[in-house]
Amino acid sequence: MEEEMNMNSLKAKVLTAALPYIQKYYGKTVVVKYGGNAMIHPMLKKAVMSDIILLKLVGINIVLVHGGGPEISGMLKRLEIPSKFVDGLRYTDDETIEVVQMVLSGKTNKDLVSLIGQLGGKAIGMCGIDGGMIQAKKLDGDYGFVGDITHINTEPIENAIAHGYIPVIATVGTDLEGNVYNINADTAAAEIATALQAENIITLTDIRGLLLDVNDPDSLISNVTSKDIPKLMEDGIISGGMIPKIKGLDKAVNSGVKKAVMIDGRIEHSILIEIFSDEGIGTMFTK
Repeated sequence: MEEEMNMNSLKAKVLTAALPYIQKYYGKTVVVKYGGNAMIHPMLKKAVMSDIILLKLVGINIVLVHGGGPEISGMLKRLEIPSKFVDGLRYTDDETIEVVQMVLSGKTNKDLVSLIGQLGGKAIGMCGIDGGMIQAKKLDGDYGFVGDITHINTEPIENAIAHGYIPVIATVGTDLEGNVYNINADTAAAEIATALQAENIITLTDIRGLLLDVNDPDSLISNVTSKDIPKLMEDGIISGGMIPKIKGLDKAVNSGVKKAVMIDGRIEHSILIEIFSDEGIGTMFTK
């Protein structure tokens, strides 16, 4: 009996401690970019979706933007289509863009919507083609059908939020001629956060954050400013798939988004730790 009372007292203290943060974020928009191991591991996937539902229930407008790199690579392998990456971006030829659209907008997106529903949440799946949400042109360079975002139409996202749904967005886009483009999910999340003037953008990764040494998890860089980025790129600390992540987060905080962070999606409840504490975790990006 005493043990149960202590446990209930602890729960009450946790809720009380969270109150100032709930008040701070109430009615505000938080964009979560979701991918990596947190998306593959079933228990972590369930935990992340549960956290997102909780945030929605306490009055925070969550917009979930997801990638699906491992699922795309898996399908390409099954179809015997080689995967190729250039500057951290997936080279996307005619065959690959069909697979990207099919996997991201179809299975990956609807699996997430279904899981949120199973856990008691209310989500609606959409992709950048819907309502002309993500308008794009071909990215300069030899990347194939990789898109450079020209405009974000926030109306479909805002309509979903207004009706009580969690928007779950797959990052494919289109141009006025109907060409479909593969949009890097980190870039899309940052552009969506900027267009919505979000309070916060949270990127889930497979590491603790930005590391001075990728082989040393204790070499976390806890704060990065815009002026730090060129030197970090020159030194190779920011490279490969980390480039679009960092560029997107940097652009977001310089375009009106209040806060941008990169956190370890492998840590259970990492989103809650980030939002409901002063210390937070991972790497924070500032002007």
